[in-house]
Amino acid sequence: MESEREVLTLEPMADDPEVGRWLSGMEVTRQDTLRELKEVPDGALDWKPSGSENTISTLLYHIALVEADWLLEDILGPEAAPPWPTDLLPFDARDEERRLTQIEGTTKERHLERLQGVRDLFLEFLRSMPADELHRIRAREKYDVAPDWVLHHLIQHESEHRAQIASLREAFQGA
Repeated sequence: MESEREVLTLEPMADDPEVGRWLSGMEVTRQDTLRELKEVPDGALDWKPSGSENTISTLLYHIALVEADWLLEDILGPEAAPPWPTDLLPFDARDEERRLTQIEGTTKERHLERLQGVRDLFLEFLRSMPADELHRIRAREKYDVAPDWVLHHLIQHESEHRAQIASLREAFQGA
């Protein structure tokens, strides 16, 4: 019996196919992160091995916060962004020492809700974006940025932190 062939493609998930493929790439990245998280036991979320600055909880919060920040501050900007979602992201990105704010006592379910809530907000604003807006450079206080670069950056950012999460999970299971 022949198994079904896997089809690896980025199916557009927005009004504009180019925008839709970028969003699809973000969703594939998130699916990979969610698959990694299935193997993370609850006890590993707040565990920090010697020599590590962050926990899995801290990294998950950071992934969501960075995605929201790039959307609200850089893609939409003060001219179009809704209020900051304090219900999802009540803490600052960094502490007084410029380290990631340490997140503790949050369940995996709450982390998943936060990631999905931010992603829903992201998709709400970008699904209807035309390709010319995807490439339009926005002047911000410290730099100029286009949404296509932001999408590239967010895919890379989450992938890098997913690798850290996997490493922390493996260290926890070996401890």
